[in-house]
Amino acid sequence: MAFYNPRLPFTDLIQGGLQVMKTITVTGKVPQEADRFHVNLQCGSRAGADIALHFNPRFDRNPAYVVTNTFKQSSWGEEERKQPSPFQQGFSFTLIIIVQQDAFQLNVNGNHFMTYKHRLPIHVVDTISVQGKVEVTSITFQNPAPQPGYQAQFAYPTQAGVPSYPGFGGQPGFPAQPAFPPQFGYPGYAAQPGFMAQPGLLVVPYRNVINGGLSIGRTINIQGVINPNADRFTVNLLCNSDIALHYNPRFGENVVVRNNKSRDQWGQEERSGGMPFHKGHPFRLSIYCDTQCYRIVVNENQTITFNHRQQHLQQINVLEVNGDLSLNSVIF
Repeated sequence: MAFYNPRLPFTDLIQGGLQVMKTITVTGKVPQEADRFHVNLQCGSRAGADIALHFNPRFDRNPAYVVTNTFKQSSWGEEERKQPSPFQQGFSFTLIIIVQQDAFQLNVNGNHFMTYKHRLPIHVVDTISVQGKVEVTSITFQNPAPQPGYQAQFAYPTQAGVPSYPGFGGQPGFPAQPAFPPQFGYPGYAAQPGFMAQPGLLVVPYRNVINGGLSIGRTINIQGVINPNADRFTVNLLCNSDIALHYNPRFGENVVVRNNKSRDQWGQEERSGGMPFHKGHPFRLSIYCDTQCYRIVVNENQTITFNHRQQHLQQINVLEVNGDLSLNSVIF
């Protein structure tokens, strides 16, 4: 579920409520004249409802600062203040709230900002509210990946001719196929299905082994948020020291470059298709390995293809993601 360009003040239900490892992403821009705004995670929408997390950037002093607090039984608790603030008047931002077992992890513009300990149980929180002098572009929610050891996680329902993955809608024109277990990777950590080296965002640069290499019908799903001031990012599929697929959105040129690299020589670039990504916005990127090509789908909308230049698919066994983005999940 997602909300785009909502009118403020905004209040709506958090579908499914909160749970550990659920992620809420708010993107927008702070107006030049802003004095303050807030994002609340609260217990219902009525006036005077308890607020588990009150996240309140303020610009009435220099340097700007952020206040966090909890409103319980009609009283505010002890506020926490943190400065300098990562929010700037006149600039875009991406706020990511990650629900952890004992706290909210708060990341701003791709960087960890702070951790706020739970003062209310998360199961009573079911509403998000945004108010104040701020322009909101999107509010999106991502549920945690399925845990290993549960057989049903590898058999998500599919529509005829359309595969389905957790957190990803069906892709038109893709044949039905079995899902693959999630794999997460961090520099210096061995890849383990369903294992995350630390809670929250995946580490960028991201690099992980594709167990068994690519094969016809295999799909890689990547979900994250583009940094507000992004220049470019890359997704590479590697075959030893060669790059079988180099997928490279460049915001300065407003183009997505596709290419390969073999024996230290780049091939012919492909640049058609436009730019489906937007600075400060969440995205979903799916790379489906077809018989003759990769089918690449962005946000269930734009579809392009890139013909195979490395024919030995099983030797393509490493995924890299790098550049100006935050990664929420990578699912093979």
